[in-house]
Amino acid sequence: MNVIDRSLKSRLDEYMGFFPVTAIVGPRQCGKTTLAKVFMEGVRSALYLDLERPSDLARLAEPETYLGAQRGRVVCLDEIQRAPDLFQVLRTLVDETGAPGQFLVLGSASPELLRQSSETLAGRIGYLELTPFSEKEVGAEHQSELWIRGGFPRSFFAPSDHLSRAWRDNFIQTYLERDLPQLGVHIPAPTLRHFWEMCAHLQGELWNHAKVASALGVTGKTAAHYLTVLEQSYMLRRLPPTATNGKKRLVKSPRVYLRDSGLLHRILRIDTMDALCGHPVRGASWEGYVIEQIAAAVPDADLSFYRTSGGAEIDLLVRHANRLTAIEIKASSAPHVERGFWSALEDLQPDDAWIAAQIVEPFPLRQNVTVASVEAICQSLATSSDGFRKHSMSDA
Repeated sequence: MNVIDRSLKSRLDEYMGFFPVTAIVGPRQCGKTTLAKVFMEGVRSALYLDLERPSDLARLAEPETYLGAQRGRVVCLDEIQRAPDLFQVLRTLVDETGAPGQFLVLGSASPELLRQSSETLAGRIGYLELTPFSEKEVGAEHQSELWIRGGFPRSFFAPSDHLSRAWRDNFIQTYLERDLPQLGVHIPAPTLRHFWEMCAHLQGELWNHAKVASALGVTGKTAAHYLTVLEQSYMLRRLPPTATNGKKRLVKSPRVYLRDSGLLHRILRIDTMDALCGHPVRGASWEGYVIEQIAAAVPDADLSFYRTSGGAEIDLLVRHANRLTAIEIKASSAPHVERGFWSALEDLQPDDAWIAAQIVEPFPLRQNVTVASVEAICQSLATSSDGFRKHSMSDA
């Protein structure tokens, strides 16, 4: 397996130098363990424990005694959701010295994990979300492979399209039949798979609980629960509508996107770029892909979309570094922008506006509106975000 330098590495170094406990959360198989082991290679004394391994879990029969004896070492606890009672022990241990960088915990984002850690480690823990590979990490020249296969390492690096598809099929089955039950989610696998498939067909559309619930034959509350399960396990993104313009009548429903384009394509049985180009989901798939690249580039940003009852609309609003950026997303090398986009710009008056298109060289469309590649937009956003963060830290 190839090793990619992860963009999160610098933030991990920063967090470990400040928080007593740092948590890396994200979906299964996205590279959390690999990133942690790369970090630990640079640590003079470190201990790695995989809580899915019975021998490692057995060491923690008396966790306070065992972990207390490791004082002075960085201890990494992988799959921490398998032993949620450890959070109380960690609080006791880190409070003895308050020193930063004592524990690195990895988890697959179970609701129990988040609840336990927030209750027992408030003020002592910093969270970092690791996503599957981003375009910045693998290179813009691999955009087509990343878009069609998705960013999970084994899917992206598979030696053939056939094996990439096989890996994603296995991931989906394992996620439904093993991973979710281990996270305390008890929904029949066929039921949740059907719901997941519905979400794939509704990629990028306004979410309608009642419509989805009726199609599934369940209550709206149950459909909302299914949505939350996929969201909390990082399979799905619920993009909220903005609430910034009090003078306009705005839509109130979120948009829903499957976060990994490779899983979206596999669920819809789209196996090649040719098949994707001829499929109705192509535009929505590209929207989701671009949104995930931007979310990875500026992880602290607030993301939303803008849509009014009068037809003004912008696919993505990014609030970061005291700036508002508007982004329209087009799966084309010659994008045509609708009148609703210009109306939305008049409503919002953003600091920057971009058209994310499948081009190489950026070009201006109007004043303060630029057509550019995903790579160029992410680089611009990340640069302004880093500058703002460094300025804020110096002020502090």
